[in-house]
Amino acid sequence: MKQTYISYLRVSTESQRDSGLGLEAQRTTVTDFLNGGSWELVSEYLEVESGRKDDRPELEAALSACRIHNAILVVAKVDRLTRSSAFLHKLLDAGVEIRFCDLPEIAGPAGKFMLNQMAAVAELEAGLISQRTKAALAAAKARGVRLGNPGNATPEGRRKGSHEASRVRIELAAQRARDLAPVIDDIRALGALSLRQIARELNSRGILASRGGRWSAAQVRRVMIQYRGTSVISASV
Repeated sequence: MKQTYISYLRVSTESQRDSGLGLEAQRTTVTDFLNGGSWELVSEYLEVESGRKDDRPELEAALSACRIHNAILVVAKVDRLTRSSAFLHKLLDAGVEIRFCDLPEIAGPAGKFMLNQMAAVAELEAGLISQRTKAALAAAKARGVRLGNPGNATPEGRRKGSHEASRVRIELAAQRARDLAPVIDDIRALGALSLRQIARELNSRGILASRGGRWSAAQVRRVMIQYRGTSVISASV
């Protein structure tokens, strides 16, 4: 199965965009990075904006597309994305896997730590705290303390944990509905008005349903309700 990627290119000025020199260098870097293996570059997003600014509509669109297609965002150089450590931390929490061609593969805790360490030295302290916590837990386990036993949690703690897990699921579903809304609007504008027609077109575009399967009319209705509410659902089955 092919791994899908979406590339994000950025230049600081319109003259850099018009000359194409910086863009071609970034495209070449991305192509060289992805060379080999089974992959597909779904789309490319181009931003003309200073690296110091956090308002990035094209980057937001790229992240949305990554979530829709379950794709990895690929960027030629880390400084093409941002020079703001706070913004970089926000991106790392966006639910999208990111690859930087000029850095080792950023995947898993070690890769994320490496990137955060470059963005802000403060991340090192967070890593050391985590390490000390693991060492303390290991020491407690060696003394015979039982760890991770649900029976040790209070009823109130279990209720809070269940509530938080439910809240996260709802937020993720709402985010996906927001990501898919413009795609569904585009499909309907092309004449696919029934839920089955919309599902068929989503499947033909290679967009997976929430659990990785194919779309059905019921799943389309659920997404539309999550984004717009029942009062505006007009598409028939």
